[in-house]
Amino acid sequence: MTHLLRVAALLLIAGSAMAQDTKAATPADTPATAAVRKMLAIQDEAWNRGDIEGFMQHYWKSDTIRFAGGDSFRHGWQATLESYKKGYPNEAAMGKLGFDLVEIREVNPEMVYVFGKWQLTRANEAPEKAPRGLFTLIVEKKDGAWKITRDHTSAAGG
Repeated sequence: MTHLLRVAALLLIAGSAMAQDTKAATPADTPATAAVRKMLAIQDEAWNRGDIEGFMQHYWKSDTIRFAGGDSFRHGWQATLESYKKGYPNEAAMGKLGFDLVEIREVNPEMVYVFGKWQLTRANEAPEKAPRGLFTLIVEKKDGAWKITRDHTSAAGG
């Protein structure tokens, strides 16, 4: 009987350690990561109603932000807005945006790192031809609000 109790105690300890390891692999949101998730959901909603200006409100309105995509990059909020407007001139071109947040991690209470996948769904476009890719964001607290300061977005090859 004593042997069975020891085995049961060891299994309980091992199970508890495994549960803690699983938790460590997917940490709970911190206040910063929860706020950034909410900000990204609002940004997604703006895009999906065809509101590029609303989408851009979550980028830091500064000449020092950087947006990289393809084989080029640009600095500045206005340059990023103009690029979005050129690439997505109307609601049909914008389509419906979907995010899959693969990793969201607090670097410190004022900075969050985000890595994810994106996909656009457009009317009359086969799903296998839908634009899609990856993105990495640095989101920082600026004047009390969470703002994207670095965006590196790539598109899947076609």
